[in-house]
Amino acid sequence: MELWNDDGVADKTDLYDTIAGTGKALAHGKRLEMLELLAQGERSVQELARTVGLKLTTASAHLQVLNEAGLVATRRQGTSVMYRLAGEDVAGLLSVLCRVADTHRADVAAVRRTYLDNEGIRLVGREELMQAATEGRALVLDVRPAEEYAAGHVPGAVSVPLEELADRLAEIPADTEVVAYCRGRYCVLSYDAVRLLQASGRDAALLEDGILEWRRDGLLVTAA
Repeated sequence: MELWNDDGVADKTDLYDTIAGTGKALAHGKRLEMLELLAQGERSVQELARTVGLKLTTASAHLQVLNEAGLVATRRQGTSVMYRLAGEDVAGLLSVLCRVADTHRADVAAVRRTYLDNEGIRLVGREELMQAATEGRALVLDVRPAEEYAAGHVPGAVSVPLEELADRLAEIPADTEVVAYCRGRYCVLSYDAVRLLQASGRDAALLEDGILEWRRDGLLVTAA
């Protein structure tokens, strides 16, 4: 049944075509990377371009597409334009998109297994993590850059950015399991951190989720 008749302003096709504009905005890998980064906290176009490896003009064009689709919002800070997710539901949309693609497309799952080889890495769920942390049996380790940790992290997590981890191993208790996490389920930083910790003789595991999934489900995120 159409929303409007032939003499009306719009019909169901118009509605779905308009909604499809949001899907089109997601149809680029670099835009998905940017959304994952913005799930960590507000960033300038310069920071986003540098992190995802794009020229400034190209990054700006991608952000314009996301802005027009209503997926990001902006504010001006001095001479810079700061970007953020338009809402926590955008984090949820990105997370669900990734999960559906991983579940129903064999090629996505194959690439994920190649990129994120978790052989020999134990995965820890949220409930197990929080119980172990509460009982003092686990150290929750945030291996994202310090500014992302400051913008919001899992309650009780300790910040040791991956690039500093090798030089700060002495700060990690040798008799406590370490559970590492980073930006999201497909963030390689935590995988690298777990392997480094295991190579140093530490008992290390990987949190199944990252901040993207944490925000998606409305769980508490603590700002420094």
